[in-house]
Amino acid sequence: MARVRTGVRVVGAVLAVVLGASLAGCSSTGGKRAEERAKADRAGRPAVSTPRWTFAMVTHAGDGDTFWDIVQKGAKEAAAKDNINFVYSHDDQAQQQAQFVQNAIDQKVDGIVVSLAKPDALKDVLGKAVKAGIPVITVNSGSEQSAAYGALTHIGQDEAIAGEAVGTELTKRGRKKAVCILHEQGNVGHEQRCAGAKKTFGGSMENLYVEGTNMPSVQAAIQAKLQADPSVDAIVTLGAPFAATAVKAKDAAGSKAEVDTFDLNEAVARDLKSGALGFAVDQQPFLQGYEAIDLLWLYRYNADVLGGGRPVLTGPQIVTAAEAAKLEEYIKRGSR
Repeated sequence: MARVRTGVRVVGAVLAVVLGASLAGCSSTGGKRAEERAKADRAGRPAVSTPRWTFAMVTHAGDGDTFWDIVQKGAKEAAAKDNINFVYSHDDQAQQQAQFVQNAIDQKVDGIVVSLAKPDALKDVLGKAVKAGIPVITVNSGSEQSAAYGALTHIGQDEAIAGEAVGTELTKRGRKKAVCILHEQGNVGHEQRCAGAKKTFGGSMENLYVEGTNMPSVQAAIQAKLQADPSVDAIVTLGAPFAATAVKAKDAAGSKAEVDTFDLNEAVARDLKSGALGFAVDQQPFLQGYEAIDLLWLYRYNADVLGGGRPVLTGPQIVTAAEAAKLEEYIKRGSR
């Protein structure tokens, strides 16, 4: 898993070198220009001289979802570097998300980044964006539909592969019976995660659908499941905010089940270190936001497309207590 992450870093480094060379040229002034760019970075000014394009990002994030705060942080940092006016909107209702994309088209933005948790609802409006000549990059969810909808590329993890990594890890830990908690019905990525985990898990796994917008209800549902079936020895949540709720439910039920989760935040890192959580699956949301904006800029600037028709993977990476300690500095600043 770490190899994927390193590969992305290498690609980023190569791109930085290529762009630096193209902007500085091969003349004797190259060193001076590079120094000027470094000074601009330190002063908080854009590191490029391209026009101030406007890129819109539209996601399926619900209110208070810390995962998307990290995606935004990455996108904003890339936007500042690339002289981009960054506009963000979100809604967990697919029709409203589609309306935000239409608004971006009407405003004649220079690029659109969109997540496809419920892809069918966004197919038509993304077709309009492509027809209008607006480059589109999909991020986080929707890798299977991305190319068909006309996107340049997709940035994120393959949800089925991520799920398979979870199933393999649960098996290594000797777990026998697991429950996968789905907090957003209709989200194809969530279904793929649970299906992937079930595929590689050596024990039995079942899905439990909960109302993700109501945390007390989520806790009650998990607690009831654990009380009804004491043989459950693993709970898998699909988002960092739900991990702590699952731990509370486990404790209230008097269960010894291990709680594991997708995605990282500061609370998850703390619970990994304390042993309250077994492991987390990191898909590097900062990188998803950063690369989405940076790749749109590269396309506008130089007609570059990364991925060769395949998704640009940012995960999965299994994070345990040891890895959480190593990443603590970055987690606290909100970039992991």
